[in-house]
Amino acid sequence: MSTIQVDILNPKAGKLLQNLADLNLISIRSSNDDSFLKAVQKLRAKAKSKAPSLKDITKEVEAVRAKRYARTKG
Repeated sequence: MSTIQVDILNPKAGKLLQNLADLNLISIRSSNDDSFLKAVQKLRAKAKSKAPSLKDITKEVEAVRAKRYARTKG
């Protein structure tokens, strides 16, 4: 058995899928679990509570620039 996700753009397609389900050719399950959205919200919550300061950002940028400059000169 293989599983795919289908976005129904036309109501007629939904009826066709339902007909296939009635013939026991396919199974239709509605999915309210949006794990991707939950993961994004979790990452955003972590980022909000542990946001780096401007000083930390500047320090990191300067370190990366120094490494790049050293590679171009070396």
